[in-house]
Amino acid sequence: MNLFIRSVLLAGLCQVAVSPAPAQPKISKDNIAFIKYAGFPDAHSTWDDIGYSKRFDKVVVGVTNHIDKVMLYDYEVTTGKMTNHGSLADLGHLRPFQWQAKIHSKIIEGKDGYMYFSTDGGESREEYLMEHPAGYSGGLFMKWHPGTNDFVNLGLGMQYESVKDMDIDPVSGKLFGVSYPQVHFLVYDPAKNKLKDLGRLGSSHVPRVLFTDWWGNCYYVDWRQRLVKYQTAQDTLLFARESLPAFAGTPGGKIVTGITAYAKDQKNNVIYLITYGAKIVAFYPQKDGIGRVEDLGGVADSGSKVEPWGPYVPNLNIGDNGKLYYFVGGHGNFLVENKTVLMEFDPKARKHTIIYEYPVNQLSEATGSDTKDKFGNLYFAGRRELDANDHSEPFLIKFNPGKKVSK
Repeated sequence: MNLFIRSVLLAGLCQVAVSPAPAQPKISKDNIAFIKYAGFPDAHSTWDDIGYSKRFDKVVVGVTNHIDKVMLYDYEVTTGKMTNHGSLADLGHLRPFQWQAKIHSKIIEGKDGYMYFSTDGGESREEYLMEHPAGYSGGLFMKWHPGTNDFVNLGLGMQYESVKDMDIDPVSGKLFGVSYPQVHFLVYDPAKNKLKDLGRLGSSHVPRVLFTDWWGNCYYVDWRQRLVKYQTAQDTLLFARESLPAFAGTPGGKIVTGITAYAKDQKNNVIYLITYGAKIVAFYPQKDGIGRVEDLGGVADSGSKVEPWGPYVPNLNIGDNGKLYYFVGGHGNFLVENKTVLMEFDPKARKHTIIYEYPVNQLSEATGSDTKDKFGNLYFAGRRELDANDHSEPFLIKFNPGKKVSK
C-alpha cells in the first residue's frame, strides 16, 4: 500500500478513536409543559393522585377543591386531549354523608384495566368531628375504567378513617391501604369482597406512601421507621431490623422519616425511595425477605444553605437515562427561598443538578410517584400559589429530559 495513503487512513482511524461522545441535549423550558384542567373553576389542588394506564395510554388525575368535590380527569398521551369525567360523588352515587374531600392515594392500574384509588377526608371535619354526624364517614376504595368509563365504589376501608394511600398486587388483584389518622394497614380482596385489618403500624405520624415490588408484596413503615413487608403469598407481615436512613436530627434522636415518593427500576432490581427526612434511598427487594437498603444521601447537596432534612419532596420519577427527577418544595419547605426547584440526581455518580427554579406563583408544589408513559415522558401533579390564603391552581406537569414536549 502506498505509504502516503496508509498514513492518511491511520490518521483517520485515530481521529475516529478519539472523537468525543455527542453532547447531551440541554434541558430547557421546551422539555416541560404545564397542562390545565378544564371545567372546574374552583379547583384547588392535587395530592399524589396521579397514575398512568399502559393499556389506554392515559394519565389519570384526581383534582379537588379541598373541601367536598373531587373531579376525575384523564390526559390522552397520544393526542394531548384532557377530559373531565365528572365528580366522584356523581360517578360513585355517593350520599351526602359520604362526602370526600380528595383522593390522596396514587391511581394505579390493575390487571383488569381499571384504575384503582382510595379517598380521603382531607380537612378539619375529619380530624376534629370524627364520628359526629356532620363529620367524616370514612375513605373508600374505588376503581374507574378508562376505556368504558365504568365506575365502581368498592366500599369503606375503615369507619371514620381516610385511606391515605393504596396499591395493588398485579397478580392476585388484592388492594393494600393505610388509614389516617390511626395508621392501620388494610388488605382488601375485591374478588372475595374480603377486608382484613392487620392493625396499627404507626403512632402519631402517618407516612403517606406505600409501594409494591415485582412479586406483588407491599411495603410500608412502622413507628420505628423500619420497612414492613406484607408478604402476599404467606399473608404475613415481615419487619426490617433497622430503620430507614435518616440525618441526625434534634438532640436526643433521629428525625421522623418514612416514605414520601418512589420510582421503580425493575430492569436493575431497584426501587428508589425519598423519605420525609429528605434522604434518597435505593431499595433492592427480594422475593423472600426484606432486601438491601442503600443510603444515597440527601435530596440536595450537603453544601446547600438549608438543613439537610429540611426540603420536602413528595414526588419522584426516573428517566430513560436512569437519572432521578423530582421537585423540591412545598408546605413551606424549600431548598431555594420561595422557589420550587426541579432537580436531577444521578444515582451512580451521586450528583445533584438543579435544572430549573420556579417562583411559587408559577409552581409551589408537585406530587406523584413513578408516572411515566411509553414515550419516556414523566408526569407530576402540580399546583401554583395564588395568594397567601392558601388559594392555589392545579395543573398537570409533563416533562421529558431527553426531548421537547407538547401539551
